[in-house]
Amino acid sequence: MLLQKLREFMYGRNGTDMFSFALIVAGFVINILYVLSDFRPLYILSLAAYGYALFRTLSKNIPARQKENRKFMEFWWKIKNRWVGFRADFEERKTYKHFKCPSCGQKIRIPRGRGKVEICCPKCSNRFVKKV
Repeated sequence: MLLQKLREFMYGRNGTDMFSFALIVAGFVINILYVLSDFRPLYILSLAAYGYALFRTLSKNIPARQKENRKFMEFWWKIKNRWVGFRADFEERKTYKHFKCPSCGQKIRIPRGRGKVEICCPKCSNRFVKKV
């Protein structure tokens, strides 16, 4: 009975998406910072994050909320892909040396211990010499 009423209430509403979830997590982290520092504006900021997440969840303007979520996901994937790249570079640091092509910026990895090598960029065919 209660579950059916909740379903009827949420019908036609946005519901929870990744941006709303990120706002809730951000509000929680900011709230913990407030507890540790007792800096009142952090508490207000955490309440604002919770409030906006609730507004997004209950909103009936689904196209606008989807547009916001899409922009957030583009931003999030940029950060996540950069982190994955840094992590891969760090894990391969003993076996490979990573370079960027001076003309196009393509990332190239070369096995270590080869001395000076001429590198040909697979993207733009630019040739440059580096010490590995």
